Amino acid sequence: MNPEDRVLVAVMNRPKDFEIAQREGWYRLPERRATAGAYFEYIAFYFTAAFAGQKWAIHYYARRLGHELVTRRQLLPDEPDHPRSGDRYCKLQLGPLQRRDPPIVSLRWRRIAFIHTTWDRFEAAEEINDLFVESDEFVDRLYHALRDSGLSPERQYPIQEAGAEYVAALAVPCRDGVVTMDVAGGESGCATLLCFSPEAISGDIEGCLVSIQQAIGHRGGMQPT
Repeated sequence: MNPEDRVLVAVMNRPKDFEIAQREGWYRLPERRATAGAYFEYIAFYFTAAFAGQKWAIHYYARRLGHELVTRRQLLPDEPDHPRSGDRYCKLQLGPLQRRDPPIVSLRWRRIAFIHTTWDRFEAAEEINDLFVESDEFVDRLYHALRDSGLSPERQYPIQEAGAEYVAALAVPCRDGVVTMDVAGGESGCATLLCFSPEAISGDIEGCLVSIQQAIGHRGGMQPT
């Protein structure tokens, strides 16, 4: 295991699929999620609400040994009438499942998409937000400033409002809504509630935090984790 090894965090929705991973050593990844190929060394599994006491956390991971492209019908012949039976999936061959102890938890039981991360982050992570590899250094700096100030920000947080959907770079769920944040320079668009410039993050991070704390106060305070 090398620090730069790539890790895909995949969503595990059904106990049946986890049983297949345990018993038969494979996992199906929708082709649309592998448009750039299956270029990762490890895969980890984020359990959803279907896993009861283990939900909203990563408990297991495995090394990817290989992959092939097949249809869902080929993978799950006992479900021939499924509406996606003709869809194509990457069948990922897995090494033995390893337990992640302690598990990597989602503090707010959030819904996630697939996450691409690195082994060093996976090894050090305590919660889901620690896994995100943020390409924008200013978003990263704002995230850590929020954490240091006692807030609990979420990275890559899915938002649905006014009939639109988008993913906020940063968000703080509140009792009466969500405070969303991003960093944009020049004429870049910014769909979030609070949009800071790189200059503001560099020169006045405390002022940015004051604006964020005021917005959180207007929405009833931070939602407990």
